[in-house]
Amino acid sequence: MIEVTVYVGLGANLGDVRSTLSAAYSDLQQLPGTHGHRCSPWFSSGPVDACGPDYLNAAACFETALSPQSVLAELQRIEACHGRQRPYRNAPRTLDLDLLMHGQVSMNTPDLTVPHPRLHERAFVLLPLATLAPDLFVPGRGAIRSLLPAVSGQLIEQVR
Repeated sequence: MIEVTVYVGLGANLGDVRSTLSAAYSDLQQLPGTHGHRCSPWFSSGPVDACGPDYLNAAACFETALSPQSVLAELQRIEACHGRQRPYRNAPRTLDLDLLMHGQVSMNTPDLTVPHPRLHERAFVLLPLATLAPDLFVPGRGAIRSLLPAVSGQLIEQVR
């Protein structure tokens, strides 16, 4: 299978979020069949369509020949290892890993939609992605740079 670049959103708003996100990124670096890992800076933002404390978010990317379904399974395994629970939609969470893009694949199944269906609506996704790949093209949506103005009113801040 041909290798592609995979983009993953990382987020958390419960517990020691910085430590959890750092550990989750380390877990991503250990995934079999992956290499060339990179991570964006951290960004702080309020919850979107949810309640609870502010989130810390980032985006990561890596090269892999793993299928979208295999990457999703690995992301869910890592979430579970960090105590992720799903009591209700958009509940506060110890860790959230979203498969944002898998190369230029477009797919929509009951278990997985790629690119992520709300990627273009969220500054906490677009800004970290733009730091990793400013020329990235999102299938069906366009260039990251062209998507940023639509989320410019969302409060988000890069943190150190």
